[in-house]
Amino acid sequence: MSHDELRASVEAHAALRHVATLVARGAPASEVFNELASEMGSFLKVDHTAVQRYESESAIVVGSWSRHRDPGVWPPVGERRRLREGSIPQRVLRTGRAVVQIGTYDPSEGPGQSRRIRSAAGSPIVVRGRVWGLLIACWNGGETHTDEMVWMYDFGVLAANAIMSIESRAELAASRARVVAAGDEARRRIERDLHDGVQQRLIALGVELRLAESEASPKDERLRERLSQAVSGLMSIVDDLREIARGIHPAILSRGGLEAALGTLARRSAVPVTLDLDVGRQLGERVEVTVYYLVCEALTNAVKHANPRRIRVGLRTEGPVLWLSVRDDGTGGADPARGTGLIGLRDRVEALGGSVYLTSPPGRGTTFSASIPIDAA
Repeated sequence: MSHDELRASVEAHAALRHVATLVARGAPASEVFNELASEMGSFLKVDHTAVQRYESESAIVVGSWSRHRDPGVWPPVGERRRLREGSIPQRVLRTGRAVVQIGTYDPSEGPGQSRRIRSAAGSPIVVRGRVWGLLIACWNGGETHTDEMVWMYDFGVLAANAIMSIESRAELAASRARVVAAGDEARRRIERDLHDGVQQRLIALGVELRLAESEASPKDERLRERLSQAVSGLMSIVDDLREIARGIHPAILSRGGLEAALGTLARRSAVPVTLDLDVGRQLGERVEVTVYYLVCEALTNAVKHANPRRIRVGLRTEGPVLWLSVRDDGTGGADPARGTGLIGLRDRVEALGGSVYLTSPPGRGTTFSASIPIDAA
């Protein structure tokens, strides 16, 4: 291998490694595809590159890079382009092979657009045995870049791996979201059945016992006392049932909204809780339910394990993100590995595309925080 070939190999692998790192970090698909186009364009020393995805009879630009940053020459990300007969995207899809075209090439296929592109090459992106899309590299001169186009195969393999990783993450997120939604619906149904069914029957039974107590002979004090005790016991069971129902699903969210529900949690807490709520916009039901459970679990853990004197709950919006924080002045040293509560909450938040954080230095209190996309579906 010559010195130039060795240098090219090192540069290519550095570019591929950079994109692979983005994929491993879980970067958004748009960032990965744009970076892939950028790294490929810089390495191949061409003028324009793009990553395109096939859909029906068209190709959609999902990643784009232009050395000259000229939007009149190169279509932007998100543009849908029909598969014109004889075009590079159409030929790559039909043959499943790389294509090089020397001569005038019009990437815009639209009237009034610049046509300075002289030559182009396309290489398929094959995902799970099907042609998912293609990589395109264009240059303004008429010279051939056939030798350098060999490297497009490696970029295509990287693109395929990135797509499979992105799709797997999306499928996992969708699966977790379905599990969370199904769990919420099941809890809502149980809460409704307890409230409308069992609880109402117990209350009706209590009324019947009260009626029997009032009709009992004044001379039969023992019977009246036993009926009164039965009613008291029955009402105690109803109260317990209400508490259980609240733990299964926070019905107060439906009746009073998130601020009212958090206010109720604060009043029930054995430790004084200060609420600092600044939302100022409507939140979806799943987001509100998630915030409720986060605060409920955080307050329970603080009171049970940290021995705090005061707890502060903060909730605010910052652009498209909802930020939650629960801080206490307790003993600190919390270890999420010791219990499954935080794990379950993390799963719930991540199913919405959010993240959770925990800082708990010994002797300096604990801060539990979370970021949740406001438009989480």
